[in-house]
Amino acid sequence: MGVLVVGTVTLDTVETPSTRVEDVLGGSGVYAAVAASFFKGTVQLVGVVGADFPHTYTDFLHTRGIDLQGLKRESNGKSFRWGGRYAKDFNVRDTLFTELNVVSDFNPILPEAYKETPYLFLANNSPVLQLSIIEQAANPQLIVCDTMDFWINEEREALEALLARVDILILNDSEALLFTGDSNLMRAAQAILRYGPKRVIIKKGEHGAISATESSFFSTPAYPLTRVVDPTGAGDSFAGGMMGYLASIGDTSEEAIRSAMVYGTVVASFNIEDFSINRQRDVQFSEILSRYRELQEAVRF
Repeated sequence: MGVLVVGTVTLDTVETPSTRVEDVLGGSGVYAAVAASFFKGTVQLVGVVGADFPHTYTDFLHTRGIDLQGLKRESNGKSFRWGGRYAKDFNVRDTLFTELNVVSDFNPILPEAYKETPYLFLANNSPVLQLSIIEQAANPQLIVCDTMDFWINEEREALEALLARVDILILNDSEALLFTGDSNLMRAAQAILRYGPKRVIIKKGEHGAISATESSFFSTPAYPLTRVVDPTGAGDSFAGGMMGYLASIGDTSEEAIRSAMVYGTVVASFNIEDFSINRQRDVQFSEILSRYRELQEAVRF
């Protein structure tokens, strides 16, 4: 089965305590689509870039088997650019600049071939845009969306309307606090469920992620790493890996989603080991499976 990813495709500048990289491939849509592509199903990407977007990057996405019919290139515009700087412990990131450019007035129209795709991931974006994609999709089996603090603050009403239409909301712990006003993650998750999603997944960075429904709870640790290079896109890689696995087995049961979260955690662990999608270029599925089994063993008791 296929995964449709709708998100940003960007040129990023990232600064860490030891290194700076400029105009590297990034964006929520890119990280999620690349992560989903490890599971060998059809992956379709919807986004927009400008005339300045390097063809080498789209060539790479093609090599991952990602369908780019939905990636629009604006011949008279510039690509979305983002810059960020990480503190020494990587737990704090400052945004240096955000240049929306062609993203600012992008209103995607799904290609006909995309409308029947059963697994839909709405990567971090305006909830108004995310709602418009749901309206175009033809009865998807699973709708998962991500969000962030900006949309919680600026488009709260639209976000609440979106939550009534999705199966799973993914957000991080600080965003759950912002949305609900409750620092207790279990209470925050239960509060979010009342807006309509069937499940809430809260990412906790180096401490893993939790999943909550009205009747279940699950927690997965992060994969333990001794070296972190660049955490940018890890959350999107987590979601993309999760979606890719679920689509590959055609199952959305509780058991399947728990396994999918661990696969997402593993794919995200590779993402962190280099800038942009550089590490993912040479990861083999056997390596993903090996880390998955290591996490299984780590939590067995």
